[in-house]
Amino acid sequence: MTPFLAQIVFLIGVFGWGAIRIPHEIKNKRKNRIEVSQADRQEKVLLFVSLTGLGILPIAYCLSASLRRVLAFADLPFSAAVASLGVLVFAGALALFLATHRQLGRNWSQTLELREGHTLVTHGVYRLVRHPMYTAFFLWGLAQLLLLQNWVVGPAGLIGFGTLYAFRVGREERMMHEAFGAAYEAYVAQTKRIIPFVH
Repeated sequence: MTPFLAQIVFLIGVFGWGAIRIPHEIKNKRKNRIEVSQADRQEKVLLFVSLTGLGILPIAYCLSASLRRVLAFADLPFSAAVASLGVLVFAGALALFLATHRQLGRNWSQTLELREGHTLVTHGVYRLVRHPMYTAFFLWGLAQLLLLQNWVVGPAGLIGFGTLYAFRVGREERMMHEAFGAAYEAYVAQTKRIIPFVH
């Protein structure tokens, strides 16, 4: 494993993310009417912050030699073993990401929205945690940290997505409680948010 190969692996992971998400996004926009939306200015800013940390900055870093030179001051001594661990973590993130999309089906939305006929999904990976897609994004951020061994670019994904998570998850859970009432309360009592048995 070399820094160049680690960057290629990261870009392949981003491509994999798009290959999973884009078909679901196209299908849901075509077939499912939105009944409840909290896609306000705060939500749009949070999505941009997350996209910058997990996408814009690391992709630019991988593709631009000029940016890598500018950020060279923050480079860490490259560890092939750490980067190899990053490959495994990214593979796990994509597997979980795919599972969440398949299990959510027509209930999936990129932002805080409820679709027509929205149902409470509690099977599959949703038996373990209430927000496995957030878990997948945190794993992506961890993989980025391990693959792109630079003090600016590496942690940017965890910081960007962590910001979105901190300000969004409470709003999302209130929205779900309003929609599903006692059924959601019972689900909350049985599950953790993103780490089974922990948080």
